[in-house]
Amino acid sequence: MAGEGEGDGEGEDRVVERGPAFGERGVRRGDAGHRGDTAYLTVKGLRDLTYGLVGLALIAFTSADAVAWFMLVVALAPLGDTLVVLRHGGSRATAFGIHFATAVVVLLDAALLFAL
Repeated sequence: MAGEGEGDGEGEDRVVERGPAFGERGVRRGDAGHRGDTAYLTVKGLRDLTYGLVGLALIAFTSADAVAWFMLVVALAPLGDTLVVLRHGGSRATAFGIHFATAVVVLLDAALLFAL
């Protein structure tokens, strides 16, 4: 990225910038207790649900190699979540104990699937 705010405005600048993630995305910040967290967690939950459903479809209808490649790509999401948590002042325990650990498990699953 060349400079602040010069991204395409669709996400990559949100990993680097500090500030409200939904300000110009049509989501109200809400009251002081929620601050848009509900919307963020809903979007994150829908992303995770979609990955899970696609994964189940691949398990049901394709080969182990296809599922393994999918798992490699999906591992980018928790790795990115780790960076976001660390970048925005979240606890290291949460970043590594939840998000990074999830990425490691997904990568191990992919490795086991490739070994089949």
